Amino acid sequence: MSVSELYTKYTKVWIPDPDEVWRSGEIIKDYKEGDKSLHLKFEDDTICDYSVDLKTSQLPFLRNPDILVGENDLTALSYLHEPAVLHNLKVRFLESNHIYTYCGIVLVAINPYEQLPIYEQDVIYAYSGQNMGDMDPHIFAVAEEAYKQMARDEKNQSIIVSGESGAGKTVSAKYAMRFFASVGGSASETNIEEKVLASSPIMEAIGNAKTTRNDNSSRFGKYIQIGFDKRYHIIGANMRTYLLEKSRVVFQADDERNYHIFYQLCASASLPEFKDLALTCAEDFFYTSMGGDTTIDGVDDADDFDKTRHAFTLLGVKESHQMSIFKIIASILHLGNLEIQAERDGDSCSISKQDEHLNNFCRLLGVEHSQMEHWLCHRKLVTTAETYIKPMSVQQVVNARNALAKHIYAQLFNWIVEHINKALHTTVKQHSFIGVLDIYGFETFEVNSFEQFCINYANEKLQQQFNSHVFKLEQEEYMKEQIPWTLIDFYDNQPCIDLIEAKLGILDLLDEECKVPKGTDQNWAQKLYDRHSSSQHFQKPRMSNTSFIVVHFADKVEYQSDGFLEKNRDTVYEEQINILKASKYQMVADLFQDEKDSVPATPNIKGAAPKISVRSARPAVKAANKEHKKTVGHQFRNSLHLLMETLNATTPHYVRCIKPNDEKLPFKFDPKRAVQQLRACGVLETIRISAAGYPSRWSYHDFFNRYRVLMKKGEISKNDKKLICKTLLENLIKDPDKFQFGRTKIFFRAGQVAYLEKLRADKFRAATIMIQKTVRGWLQRVKYRRMRNAAITIQRYTRGHLARRLADHLRKTRAAIIFQKQYRMLRILHAFQKIRNATITIQAFTRGMFVRKIYHKILLEHKATIIQKHARAWLARKQFLRFKCAAVVIQCYFRRMKARQELKKLKIEARSAQHLKKLNIGMENKVVQLQRKIDDQNKEYKHLNEQLSALTSAYSTDVEKLKKELEQYRQNRGDTNQLVNLKKEIESLRLELEKSHSERKIIEDTYDKEKDLLRKRVSDLEEENALLKQEKEELNNRILCQSEDEFAQTTVKENLLTKKELEEERSRYQNLVKEYSRLEQRYDNLRDEMTIIKQTPGHRRNPSNQSSLESDSNCPSVSTSEIGDTEDAIQQVEDVGLDKAAMDMTLFLKLQKRVRELEQERKKLQTQLEKKKSQVIETKNEMDSDRDTDLAYNSLKRQELESENKRLKNELNELRKTIVDRVTQNNSSSDIQDSYTLLLNQLKSANEELEVRKEEVLILRAQIIKAAQQKDTGKNMDSNINTYTSWPNSDKHVDAEDAIEAYHGVCQTNRLLEAQLQDQRREHEEEVETLKTQMETLREEMEKQQQAFFQTLQLPPEAQVEFGIQQEITRLTNENLDLKELLEKLEKNEKKLKKQLKIYMKKVQDFEATQATAQTERRRHELTRQVTVQRKEKDFQGMLEYYKEDEPLLIRNLITDLKPQTVSATVPCLPAYILYMCIRHADYINDDQKVHSLLTSTINGIKKVLKKHNDDFQMTSFWLANTCRLLHCLKQYSGDTGFMTQNTAKQNEHCLKNFDLTEYRQVLSDLSIQIYQQLFKIAEGMLQPMIVSAMLESESIQGLSGVKPMGYRNRSSSMVDGDNSYSLDAVIRQLNTFHSIMCDQGLDPEIIQQVFKQLFYMINAVTLNNLLLRKDVCSWSTGMQLRYNISQLEEWLRGKNLQQSGAAETVEPLIQAAQLLQLKKKTSEDAEAICSLCTSLSTQQIVKILNLYTPVNEFEERVTVAFIRNIQANLQERNDPPQLLLDYKYMFPVLFPFSPSSITMDSIHIPASLNLEFLNEV
Repeated sequence: MSVSELYTKYTKVWIPDPDEVWRSGEIIKDYKEGDKSLHLKFEDDTICDYSVDLKTSQLPFLRNPDILVGENDLTALSYLHEPAVLHNLKVRFLESNHIYTYCGIVLVAINPYEQLPIYEQDVIYAYSGQNMGDMDPHIFAVAEEAYKQMARDEKNQSIIVSGESGAGKTVSAKYAMRFFASVGGSASETNIEEKVLASSPIMEAIGNAKTTRNDNSSRFGKYIQIGFDKRYHIIGANMRTYLLEKSRVVFQADDERNYHIFYQLCASASLPEFKDLALTCAEDFFYTSMGGDTTIDGVDDADDFDKTRHAFTLLGVKESHQMSIFKIIASILHLGNLEIQAERDGDSCSISKQDEHLNNFCRLLGVEHSQMEHWLCHRKLVTTAETYIKPMSVQQVVNARNALAKHIYAQLFNWIVEHINKALHTTVKQHSFIGVLDIYGFETFEVNSFEQFCINYANEKLQQQFNSHVFKLEQEEYMKEQIPWTLIDFYDNQPCIDLIEAKLGILDLLDEECKVPKGTDQNWAQKLYDRHSSSQHFQKPRMSNTSFIVVHFADKVEYQSDGFLEKNRDTVYEEQINILKASKYQMVADLFQDEKDSVPATPNIKGAAPKISVRSARPAVKAANKEHKKTVGHQFRNSLHLLMETLNATTPHYVRCIKPNDEKLPFKFDPKRAVQQLRACGVLETIRISAAGYPSRWSYHDFFNRYRVLMKKGEISKNDKKLICKTLLENLIKDPDKFQFGRTKIFFRAGQVAYLEKLRADKFRAATIMIQKTVRGWLQRVKYRRMRNAAITIQRYTRGHLARRLADHLRKTRAAIIFQKQYRMLRILHAFQKIRNATITIQAFTRGMFVRKIYHKILLEHKATIIQKHARAWLARKQFLRFKCAAVVIQCYFRRMKARQELKKLKIEARSAQHLKKLNIGMENKVVQLQRKIDDQNKEYKHLNEQLSALTSAYSTDVEKLKKELEQYRQNRGDTNQLVNLKKEIESLRLELEKSHSERKIIEDTYDKEKDLLRKRVSDLEEENALLKQEKEELNNRILCQSEDEFAQTTVKENLLTKKELEEERSRYQNLVKEYSRLEQRYDNLRDEMTIIKQTPGHRRNPSNQSSLESDSNCPSVSTSEIGDTEDAIQQVEDVGLDKAAMDMTLFLKLQKRVRELEQERKKLQTQLEKKKSQVIETKNEMDSDRDTDLAYNSLKRQELESENKRLKNELNELRKTIVDRVTQNNSSSDIQDSYTLLLNQLKSANEELEVRKEEVLILRAQIIKAAQQKDTGKNMDSNINTYTSWPNSDKHVDAEDAIEAYHGVCQTNRLLEAQLQDQRREHEEEVETLKTQMETLREEMEKQQQAFFQTLQLPPEAQVEFGIQQEITRLTNENLDLKELLEKLEKNEKKLKKQLKIYMKKVQDFEATQATAQTERRRHELTRQVTVQRKEKDFQGMLEYYKEDEPLLIRNLITDLKPQTVSATVPCLPAYILYMCIRHADYINDDQKVHSLLTSTINGIKKVLKKHNDDFQMTSFWLANTCRLLHCLKQYSGDTGFMTQNTAKQNEHCLKNFDLTEYRQVLSDLSIQIYQQLFKIAEGMLQPMIVSAMLESESIQGLSGVKPMGYRNRSSSMVDGDNSYSLDAVIRQLNTFHSIMCDQGLDPEIIQQVFKQLFYMINAVTLNNLLLRKDVCSWSTGMQLRYNISQLEEWLRGKNLQQSGAAETVEPLIQAAQLLQLKKKTSEDAEAICSLCTSLSTQQIVKILNLYTPVNEFEERVTVAFIRNIQANLQERNDPPQLLLDYKYMFPVLFPFSPSSITMDSIHIPASLNLEFLNEV
């Protein structure tokens, strides 16, 4: 490119300026080669002609485009030179308040002299793990880069912090160490990182002081090595110090102070423990008051002293040692206050023995007062011949005193450093370390002495190392990108270093002069002139013979040689040291013991940290004359060589601290001071090296996106971006040396990017002009068209008005003609209609008259015909009746005659014997059959004779009595009437038998008929009811369909309200039920108490006895539970009060229903009582007649029952034994259940058969007794019977005894049949009555329903719906009451059965205890209990049984080794249900140890699984779902009413009965919180690396993001090769994965919502934090991209139905930040809009974003400082938190809302894949 192309109009250049160093001007006329001057216009609109030297053709520096100003990295600037660097730093520091800027590998840090909120813990977390070029420059970024390279490359690192005093070196080093302590915290409990940080306040106290340039200036250099183990945790540290400024102890310049520790100790002198120090305020001591003011604004010395003491304690320094340290420091102050009195001769002096300060000095150090007094004023001279003592002058004493004070302080300083190293030392093997070098920068003052010489010497060495490292990195970058390059000529300061340290160099000559006894500074200076006058880096001043000039890399420095020899020798008199060695305090004596062998600058470094220090085997520069005492210069040179070797063995990172002004004013920038330091610290050298090569570097992708506007359409269509970029550059830049194509980047020479930006701006400017031209033309065309259309519209409306007026006239004329025509027509029409109507009326009247006459004639004829018809019919009927009566009379007479004849025949036949025989045929057969049956039964029951033998004697006596009675009976009654009476009795019995048979048949027929009728009636009613319901539904549907359009919404709302009211009513009902049960229990307790109080002597039957006998009673009665319910209800009414009770609808309905039931029970009891009375009256006579027989029958029955009872007991015992034997033999619960069922069925069948047999035996015994009685009476009346007995219906002879026995058997049979018949009749009557009552109730209900239905039909549609709902509510209430009563009965019955069960269980356990050992007893005990449970519940009851020894197998198969895929196809959270069923069984058998063991093992197993799979999201989600489900199950089935509101009746049966697991619920809740936190941690680890790339860097909207030029840090060295970018689709896919996993595993929706709320908060926090720390993404295009990405996330939330989770609200700050980037930022109205909009952002965040806002294109305007000040003024009233960044690790408190399951336990199936065959279903 030619000069004419660069220096054109509008181009900006830099002109040197004496005040501002560089001044910017704009060229107002194109420059052509040969012109003598440039025409410039400055920013204040002044015109200037800048002359150009034609010989050198040196044109002014070009200024970078505004788009490049304010860059994070100085190497990103296209034009790399001093004014560009200075201007970029100034803009960033003043306008954006950014104190950090990259310059290649160097971090430039400008001291703001103000506390900034950019060093908090959240900022450390934000930079941790980030690449160096991804975030804004920061000391934490450099520290993270060093930490990451140490971990990746396994190479030691160093951070070199340099700068002049007041630039902020110490603070920067301290923040770097804080970062390492936070990121690499120690893994053990030693808290070594706290000790590392605690060393800072100690070193600041003893090594920092106030200077004119800095209030906390480090007056020594230090190198801290922080050691790490293999896991990169801090394990220890070591510190090396360099060149402590000892002279400050005895001398301070104006407005300076001594070391801080002196003032801190004086400020705390009033403390009781410091009384012995005899200290006062600092103004009272010479060594602390030389600088004037002894305080520092904003610094509390006493508070700092407390921190120092705390740091000593933390580092393990004992209290005794601390007091010794403070005594030594106080003694130095007292030493400075000695009053030295001169003698008269002037060559000697003395110190008063009463000097208070000398006494305190000697007392504090524990030395002899007289000796110290003497040797402070005298010195010993040793010659070859003799030794003598010489007094010293006042000045010599003062010098000796000052030397002693400096030496004491230096030794104390070294001792403290040594003990700090010991405290930070560790025995753990060190894997690597990071060193932090905090060393003084290049210094030049008006008077420069030995200290400045050493400092500048160290900086020369560091600059050499820095230059070589920068050159090496440049070379590596070019080689990596495979770019051909030539060696870059960079400044090498080795000659200057050789001038200082080489043989016969400055330091060597200084040491030689120190050996000379009479050596002086002047002699040494003369030797320097003689030796190095020819060196280009050494000069002699013109006006001085005692000073010399060294040309350093930064500047020329003139050193005054005065004091060099004294400071280099650092001599202290040996006599004074010997006194201190003899101190009675051990610590004081130890300070000076090894003085000859110690190195003051680096004491015992080798022993302090042998594994940390990096040393060479021999020094790099061999020192001459080793045998003499090492000088300060020699020591410093050796330690510096060791430092350089350490640095060369590590990877260095550079921090250059800049002091912006000397006044220490916040955010004030002095260009002159800044340029001096930039030149001195090597930043400009870095720029020069970069500018010599290819400083601008672009990736192909970024270059393509930035400069695609310069390409042609055909080139863009190609797929190879690399080829497109090559073609473009070859077309735009003709010189091929100006750029190079690397493997992944394009490299440009300095200025080429600015040229491309100029071409791009020109292209945009041309496009802008084209757009403006087009738009303006379009606006003019639009204006013309608008005017033309307006004229046409006016014409159209005018013509339309004229046409409408003509049309109106024509329309009115036509209307008048029509009006005339119609009027004339109507007038004629009316006249015609009058005439026509009159004619029609006349015709109508005439025709009516003729028709009426004809009608009357026809009517008369019809009436005559009817009269004739009726008369003829009457005559015919009369004749027929006469004939009929005659025929009837004839028939009657004939039939009477025939009947008389038949009667006569029947009478004759009845008198014959043949008829009697026919009648008795059936009876004879029956008697024979009965006789045969008796014989058979006698044969079957022969074995009963043995039992009856005992009763024979009783029977014989009865027989005798009966014989006597029979004889009396024979005497009383005649023998003649006996047979007649017997025949009459047989006849009566036969008649009664026939009558009973007929009645029975009639009753059975009537019963069957009535039953059929009732069934038919019930079926008819059911069908009718179904029809009514169907009609009702049809009517409702019809009504709803008719009113759907009008009342659809109203009906839906009313239904919802009704449902809500119904739910409320149900909840109220459940609360009332709970209260009712409580009151019921209270009533029972009170009733028991009253029973006990009122109890009288004698037995009373309690309610439990009554309830236990209810099942044994055959008579219907009111159960005690019902009575108790009613009494409780009445008691509840009385307790609550009539007014309140009346308001409770459910209670009222319950009482009303109870009254109706009691009324029905009363009626039933009354009818039964009447029936019993009638039965008693009827049976009274029978009992009188059959009393003897009944007595015998009852006695026999009693004896038989007793024997049968004994036999049943024996059988029951045998059954129990068989059950126990089978239980012990079989382990399977199913076999036990089958065997038990079989035995139970056998027992039932045996009992039934026994009852039948018992009845038959009793009947037969009664018959035998009767037969025996009749036998005795039969013997006495044999003769009479034989004479009179004859069987008319049999021809054979019948024995009289057999006949009598048969007769009595028939009688007995008849009685039994009558009793059975009466029982059946009674049962039938009861059934009929119950069916009638049921039918009546059904009829009443049907009538009520019909009536309600008809009433409903008469109501309007809305009222019909409401009335139907009310009816349904009433029906549900009644059903609930019925179910409640049924439930109470079942519960009471269950309690009774449980009591019986416990009794039987106890008996079985007692029996088992005698048969088995303790272990077998326990197992049988469990099994017996289980069998007992199964006896009542044969179906699966939702419980799982397992043996105690199978518990580890259960935990392993169900928790430890279970994979979520195994149960993916089953019920969600199946392990939780299985565990609960096991817990429920343990609760059921009342085994608290089993419950405790199972729950503890479960929790420990889950923790073990989570620890093993701590990075598996699916596993963690799986166990979070199962843990929550187990927690919900323990709540749902706990028995607590609050958790059972949604349970079904079946689920309520599955509640726990014996244990309250509230404490375990809390443990499970805590475990759920832990799993939730682990789940989020895993999700965070997977999602966090994607967030920044997806939200801020990816191009969601193609072509929108504008790429700016990036510098060296675009891709930091810590970044590995490869594309790690993520798109928003990847984030959404990951969120979909999380959502699908959690949903598939049955996690509660509320927890899923909380998870995504937390994830979205993390996305918001990470994105916003990166936005606040990255200047390159704060642009309008990024705001557009960000808003689009957030909308996609919000759309995803809506798609997953998660909008109610609150996740969208968490990204509100990010939305406002995106809007802030897009809003206008010019006027005050814009500022007010921003303040009102950004309510979720703090003031600091808003200001930070505005400061970071960077235009991507030059057409955008930067945010002005005035606008930011306006924003700050508007936001002053806000009380925002001080932190800048969001805490992305913050977690919202998680809630686990109760979510009951609808699954019942008995419906769960356990798959075989779980290998849980050892679990038995109960």
